[in-house]
Amino acid sequence: MEPLVVSSPTAADTQAFGRRLASLLRPGDLLVLTGPLGAGKTALTQGIGAGLGVSGRVVSPTFVIARVHAGRIPLVHVDAYRLGSLAEVDDLDLDVELADSVTVVEWGAGLVEQLAEARLRIEISRLPESEERELRLTPEGGDWADRLAALAEPGRQRSGDPAAH
Repeated sequence: MEPLVVSSPTAADTQAFGRRLASLLRPGDLLVLTGPLGAGKTALTQGIGAGLGVSGRVVSPTFVIARVHAGRIPLVHVDAYRLGSLAEVDDLDLDVELADSVTVVEWGAGLVEQLAEARLRIEISRLPESEERELRLTPEGGDWADRLAALAEPGRQRSGDPAAH
């Protein structure tokens, strides 16, 4: 399956999409988020948390590295920005909580892929001089392609190259 590309005009839309995405998530899922500062990684994670029914406010775990939020399905929210090696990721023992939780890792590309055979990679970019974001969801193994197909909604998302706007 080609990546699913989603247009998100505002941060609130990014959160709403996160809530929709959460309906497809289950324990053991790993989501790896990439994008520049301010792109919307935490906004997406807030929506996922709301969709999973987690308690408490979901904020960026930049200085604590990882937070666990209790909910219908627990959410492990990791900010790997300050991590520089696989050894530092291993020190977090994320694999212990992975089986029972949805794990969302900001800045995790190249650091956390070994945690799960299948994962969803989400690249978030912000369009120049705009609040609009573009989310590019790429399934990597497992049944992610089938689950992403369930998100298709005419007029809001499309598969393919984001340059085709």
